[in-house]
Amino acid sequence: MSYLGKYIKKYWLSFSIAVFFLTLEAICDLLQPTIIAKVIDEGVAHNDIHYVLKMGGVMLLVTAFGAVAASTRSILASIVSQNFGAELRSDLYKKIQSLAFKNLDQFDRASLITRLTNDVTQVQIFVNGLMRIFVKAPLLALGGLVMATRLNLQLSVVLAVVVPLVAILIIINLRLGFPLFSKVQQALDGVNLVMREYLSGVRVVKAFNRFEVEINKFTRVNDEFKSRSIAASRLMSIFSPAIMLTVNLGIVVVIWIGGLGVDNGSIQVGHIVAFINYMTQILTSLMMITMVFNMFVRAKASAGRIGDVFSEESKQTWSKNTLAQSGTQTGRIDFEHVSFSYETEGAEPVLKDISLTILPGETVGIIGSTGSGKSTLVGLIPRFYDATSGTVKVGGVDVATVSPRALRKKIAFVPQKNTLFTGSVAENIRWGKENATQEEIVEAARIAGAHKFISATPEGYGTAIGQGGVNFSGGQKQRLAIARALVKKPEILILDDSTSAVDVNTEAKIKQALKQYAKGLTCIIIAQRITSMLDADKIVVLDHGEIAGVGTHQELLKNCRVYQEIYRSQIGKEVSVDGENNHTAAE
Repeated sequence: MSYLGKYIKKYWLSFSIAVFFLTLEAICDLLQPTIIAKVIDEGVAHNDIHYVLKMGGVMLLVTAFGAVAASTRSILASIVSQNFGAELRSDLYKKIQSLAFKNLDQFDRASLITRLTNDVTQVQIFVNGLMRIFVKAPLLALGGLVMATRLNLQLSVVLAVVVPLVAILIIINLRLGFPLFSKVQQALDGVNLVMREYLSGVRVVKAFNRFEVEINKFTRVNDEFKSRSIAASRLMSIFSPAIMLTVNLGIVVVIWIGGLGVDNGSIQVGHIVAFINYMTQILTSLMMITMVFNMFVRAKASAGRIGDVFSEESKQTWSKNTLAQSGTQTGRIDFEHVSFSYETEGAEPVLKDISLTILPGETVGIIGSTGSGKSTLVGLIPRFYDATSGTVKVGGVDVATVSPRALRKKIAFVPQKNTLFTGSVAENIRWGKENATQEEIVEAARIAGAHKFISATPEGYGTAIGQGGVNFSGGQKQRLAIARALVKKPEILILDDSTSAVDVNTEAKIKQALKQYAKGLTCIIIAQRITSMLDADKIVVLDHGEIAGVGTHQELLKNCRVYQEIYRSQIGKEVSVDGENNHTAAE
């Protein structure tokens, strides 16, 4: 839990002040039974009403002072715990954002959400409890022991038996409870995962009428969460009554011994009443300690899960170097014997010995069958992943030696899965350029073919986008994502199958507009359709992670068997040996 040191340094003073007022509150609570004993033994026993009134006034003052201390402590505890929780949550969110994709792949996304919400809340509740209960309970227990022993040594023998028994029960409770609550948090991850999958794929579920399957899946993980929670709660429910029974038996023994002492005159009635009050305080404090240990078990499991994220070291080395500005190198991309594989056991390399140069201002198409490594290849350019071997260069500089922030400023990326964020259309397009003017936004939307449908909405560019862009079609979301990339005016534009959901005519218009916009811009287009890249400066054909061919459309028709097969499957025409199509009009 080394990450907690930062928060201890920051909040120890406020925490200490809260504990100080908590101590005053506990002292006031401990004084009251002794005052009651004096009232009974000296005031009531001697029929001294003046003494009773005087000590009653003292009790009122002590109670009032304790109430002020309790209120101050409560306010400080809330402020400290809330600030701590907010900062921990923020730091955890920043840590998650700083991790490389290889690191994030080790965590389930639903688990990260649980750690950011439920786990942080558990730790926050525990910190709040420290300033409310955890410190007060031991103070009351120890103070009660001291005050009870000073009051009557004969009766304190009962405490010498009861307290060790309760301590043993608490230790057993802690040792058995921790693994159970760890399993509860893991089960909660499962519930979040299933719910997140359903919400992200709700249209597919409805389209295929798979409600029963999803209900059964959720029921299974929900029952698992229930059974683990019951197991943990059952354990807790055994120890609390056991502790209460032990202390109550001690009170019975105190009353029995006290009764005998009153008969022979060795014990005063006030002492018995005060001793029972102290026993009750000790019982209450021990019960609070048990409750806090239950909170501690949950918080420890949660803190460990949070610590797993904080202790994760990024698998990418970060540098502050920026890309050198050079007219001959701007927008140039080099792959030098690049290989890549994901870090899963027994995983085959996704890319194998890729060597490729993309010159500044070139438009390059990348095509290949599903799983050939197209998206993985372009993902190495903005350094989403680092190459397993070989070198990727942008502007003549190895990307592994450049600040990712500086590198990605020069690259605009439109991924396969278009993500829109909650906000207006204009705000989403401004993701590409934070200070973009309205004119720049409209220009980017026009080039992307989005201006027409945006203008057709009642609020135009102020139209609110639902979560994930649910109020727009797939093709409209793609065009908005393209506009978001274009407004950035990057040196390198990567379109990863970003026009798959638009019709051929719309795609042709977007491509035509891009030609004017992208002059001098290095553009990489990944597409499933050959027609999307016929006029590219060169086309790269990938097959099982290897380059099967590089050239223009005509050159590949003559020389690349894989490209010929893709062409035949899409266009449906035979290709002759010299690469000429029997029906050239189809081209």
